Amino acid sequence: MKWTADSLAILRDLRSLKVVVIHPRDQDGEELLAQLHRIGCDVEVCWPTLDCLPFGTGLVLMAMRPETLSVNFPWLGTSMSPPVIPVVAYENPITVEAVLRLNALAMIPSPVRSFGLLTAIAVALTQCQALRQRDRYIERLEKKQAKVRVIQQATQLVMERRGVSEEHAYQLLRSKAMLKREQIEVVASEIVKAHETLTL
Repeated sequence: MKWTADSLAILRDLRSLKVVVIHPRDQDGEELLAQLHRIGCDVEVCWPTLDCLPFGTGLVLMAMRPETLSVNFPWLGTSMSPPVIPVVAYENPITVEAVLRLNALAMIPSPVRSFGLLTAIAVALTQCQALRQRDRYIERLEKKQAKVRVIQQATQLVMERRGVSEEHAYQLLRSKAMLKREQIEVVASEIVKAHETLTL
């Protein structure tokens, strides 16, 4: 098997990973803690509620029990929420729905065994990293498209006002941006805003 740089980095960084375990201190909870300590993670345990994640939390392991199913965790569902791995003791529609709400990228069955935790952690962290990279890429594309749209709007306004071709209008925008030492989209935005103000 050939390891990628990303997978090697994730495995290497597990020893500095801060993990929050939302789980009672029962047999499953103790087995989880023992395995996480063997991996070398920095572990903090709480049960059943947690209003605020400790600084630097990179992963949450959460028991899917009645006590957590009814809790609203305010730190869940944000763009910077760490991945959550549910520990599932039994399957029913309520539990499945709760797991889906977590957007879980991996799962641990209960009773917890010595096999599978490391893989689940590696999968969850890798998928979370990939999703964040995808979100950043989409955000960059959306910003780029917004800039293109405002430049097109401004170009159209200059064409109509000056009676020139699209190429000439664009060059006028470009020249003005260079003269003001600003990005062309900044100048374009000013023109569009000025037009909108005048047409109110």
